[in-house]
Amino acid sequence: MLDRKVAERAFTDYTSEYDLDNTMIRLKAEHTIKVAQIAERIAVSIGMKDDEIDFAWFLGLLHDIGRFEQVRRYGTFSDAKSIDHAELGADLLFRDGLLDNFIKGCEASELSRWISGRWREIAERAIRLHNKLALPEGLDDTMRTYCELLRDADKADIFRVLSEVPYEDRSAGFPKIEDRDGARDEIMECVLAHKCVPRVSERTKFESLLSQCCMAFELVYPKTRDIVYEQGYLDRLLSSYDETGGIKAKQMQIVRREIVKSWG
Repeated sequence: MLDRKVAERAFTDYTSEYDLDNTMIRLKAEHTIKVAQIAERIAVSIGMKDDEIDFAWFLGLLHDIGRFEQVRRYGTFSDAKSIDHAELGADLLFRDGLLDNFIKGCEASELSRWISGRWREIAERAIRLHNKLALPEGLDDTMRTYCELLRDADKADIFRVLSEVPYEDRSAGFPKIEDRDGARDEIMECVLAHKCVPRVSERTKFESLLSQCCMAFELVYPKTRDIVYEQGYLDRLLSSYDETGGIKAKQMQIVRREIVKSWG
């Protein structure tokens, strides 16, 4: 079995090398722990065994490890303006040997399961794919399950981040686009099609928020939707323009309506 205390200590040791007074660094450290916890809850909900639950939690702990180096090198969370943080994190873990620090507590007989073979293949693939717009075709059932589980857990906590962290504290390095009266047609087309909005689209602050709410369309597991509902953060985001009225409030209500429809 994985020794979670060793893994958590390795994470703390790694992040201590970065400036934890930096809001962006602190944000990602908090996000990481939340995602690991949510991943565990989803794993339990779908009947995974103890070692599989450990693995789901472990993926959550590792998924954003590239964010810290991304901020140090480039000062931004914008992959488009810097580097793909998921690819960077996977390289650090699986090519540069950082993974070894997280599994030192494993029993010798279990060690190979966590650093080689199938578990390693799944971990690397899930981390590389967690931020992509869609999963590729051809994944086997086990690989797809862990990829979807990690992506669900990540999205569930992103709603918290969007709700609690001021836009200015999480948007360094993103292009500043002059605001418009509502979101463009191509973004609303994604809403009506129940799809995530491609990141290549340059967005205003409002379009960015609306697009991120669209992540709710692609949540896979009922437990994730339960968690999102229980937290209330998505509801808060969808209501954030109610008092302003106008096209933005109407478009957010369309997003709400379509999410309710897609969730059944």
